[in-house]
Amino acid sequence: MTISTILLATLFTFVELNCENLFDYLHDEDKEDMEWTPESSRHWNQKRYWRKVNYIGQEIISCGEFHTQANASWQLPDLVALCEVENDSILKDLTKRSPLSNAGYEYLVTHSPDLRGIDVALLYTPYSFRLIQSYSLRVTPLKDMRPTRDILYACGEIINGDTLHVFVVHAPSRFGGERTTRPNRIVVGERLVASIDSIRNLYDSPLIVVAGDFNDAANDPLPTYLSEHGLHNISKGSTGSHGARGTYKYQGRWESIDHILVSENLLSMFQECHINDAEFLLEEDKKYGGVQPHRNYNGLRYQKGYSDHLPLVARFKF
Repeated sequence: MTISTILLATLFTFVELNCENLFDYLHDEDKEDMEWTPESSRHWNQKRYWRKVNYIGQEIISCGEFHTQANASWQLPDLVALCEVENDSILKDLTKRSPLSNAGYEYLVTHSPDLRGIDVALLYTPYSFRLIQSYSLRVTPLKDMRPTRDILYACGEIINGDTLHVFVVHAPSRFGGERTTRPNRIVVGERLVASIDSIRNLYDSPLIVVAGDFNDAANDPLPTYLSEHGLHNISKGSTGSHGARGTYKYQGRWESIDHILVSENLLSMFQECHINDAEFLLEEDKKYGGVQPHRNYNGLRYQKGYSDHLPLVARFKF
C-alpha cells in the first residue's frame, strides 16, 4: 500500500441510503413483487430498472469527497448501508455495471422473509474494510406481525488495524398507525441489542456502527431504546446544504427516520454527519413549498427520479 493510499484512507466515509424500492423487473414466485414487473400498473421494465441502478450509483458517488492530500482525487465512500434492495443480481449490477463499476466495491445482502422481497445490503471497499465475517440476524415476528427484514451484520479490519462492527437495519413501517406498530420496531431493537451485547462480551470496547431506516424519528421509541443501550445517534439534527432538513419529506414536513448510531468509543474518531442534498437529488415541492427528494415514483406516477430518501453521510478519522 502506498503512502498516498494510507493518507487518503485515514478519512473514512460511511453512507446510509434507502433506495426506494430498488427492484428488478422479474417476478419472484415466492414474493409479492408483481407491482415491479412490466405488466403492472407501474409499468416497471428493463429501461426503467437500468436508469434507477445508474442513478443510485451516481448518488453514491456524490457522497464522496475531494481530497488534496498527496495525489488529489475524489474519494468514494468506504461503506454504504442500503435499504430496500431486492436481491443479489441487483447488487451485482450496481457494483459491476453502473457508474460504480470501477470503484472496486464488494457487497453483502440479506435474504429475508419479508413478503415483498426487500432486503438490506452493505457495499464495502476491501482497501479500507477487510471483511472478516458477516451474517444475517433473523427477527422473530410478534403475533400478527408480518415477517420483517433481517438485520445484516458485518465486521472488518479498518486501516488502523481495529475491527469495525456494522449493523444494517430496516425496521417495520408505521402502516396501520405508529402506536399499533411500535412493538414491531422495538422487537427489532431487542434483537439488535442482544447481538451487540454478545459482541461486547467477546471484544474489549468494540467499535460499532448501526445504520438504516428506523421508521422512527430520533426521539421516538426505537432510537431512544438503542441510545439507552450505549449507542449515540451521530446523525441527530443533521441537515443538508440545499434546503433539506431531514432525509424524508411527508406531506410537506421533513422527517429524519434514517439514522447512524455508534458506540461511545467511536465518538472520538467522529468528524461530522450531514445529509447529501445535492441539487440533482432534489426537486421543487410545488404543493408545500421549498424542495423535496426527487423520488422515482409518486404513487403510481413515474418521475424518473432517484429515491424518496436522501443519503446520510458520516465521516470518521481513523
